[in-house]
Amino acid sequence: MRAPRLLTSSDPCKYHKRPGGVPSPSHHTAGVEMSSSYIGKVDKARRYAEEPERVNIHTFEASFIGNHNTYRVAYRDGDWNCECAFFATRRVCSHTMALQRMLDEMLAGQTAEAAAD
Repeated sequence: MRAPRLLTSSDPCKYHKRPGGVPSPSHHTAGVEMSSSYIGKVDKARRYAEEPERVNIHTFEASFIGNHNTYRVAYRDGDWNCECAFFATRRVCSHTMALQRMLDEMLAGQTAEAAAD
């Protein structure tokens, strides 16, 4: 039996475009063996990405590049924190509000869980 061929980013791919010429999400990565199980995982990941309600964020940290400085913003079990001076006095700031808007659907599950407790 012949060993499976590894695709590279330069390989031509007849499946890379959908009807109408709209590119599909990439289903090959340099050095990754293409198999039906891998393709199935890519399809599953695409479906998951379209259902953000599946994800509940408990903890994360991010660097937020503001107009005047870069600040570390953190979220831990429903509580926000930011290094900026405005947050220190008001417990909310434009950085935390922006992230709340970006992550609204994923944080909503946390809010509902906290309200139920």
